[in-house]
Amino acid sequence: MNIHDLRPNPGAKKGPKRLGRGTGSGLGKTSGKGHKGALARSGGGKAPGFEGGQMPLMRRLPKRGFYNPFSIEYATVNVEALNAFEDGAVITPESLKEAGVIRKMMDGLKVLADGDITKKLTVRAHKFSASAKEKIEKAGGKAELIVVESKYIGENGKNTKKPGRKAEVK
Repeated sequence: MNIHDLRPNPGAKKGPKRLGRGTGSGLGKTSGKGHKGALARSGGGKAPGFEGGQMPLMRRLPKRGFYNPFSIEYATVNVEALNAFEDGAVITPESLKEAGVIRKMMDGLKVLADGDITKKLTVRAHKFSASAKEKIEKAGGKAELIVVESKYIGENGKNTKKPGRKAEVK
């Protein structure tokens, strides 16, 4: 069997509805829309969610929450996952992405402390949990913080906008 021998099962593919092709077709003249009225018109019909004049569900329910445009989401990795690297390696967010440990970079990388680390590694990340930093240093490695320099720094010292952020290891 070859790809060109493949065919859909008989009756699996139904032909298109051919409208306005004479009265004998059953869908001629008014093309199945009936005579006059809103539904016979172009663009006719009701809007999605219309409930016949009753207050629609989407308007009956209260609004909830808000979107914080300044929120910062971190890609997380546990120290156990760092054992996949060779002893003495320098681990950066980019190297984790290449190795497939994290899928998406997001706004930064945070290292968490689940599991144990057995290798001496230099880990560079935007944030570390206190116990993760302790575990890395206990194994003989170094936990280096990537400081984000931004022209958008608020009074509280936090980044107020995402674009234009540049990372430096300090």
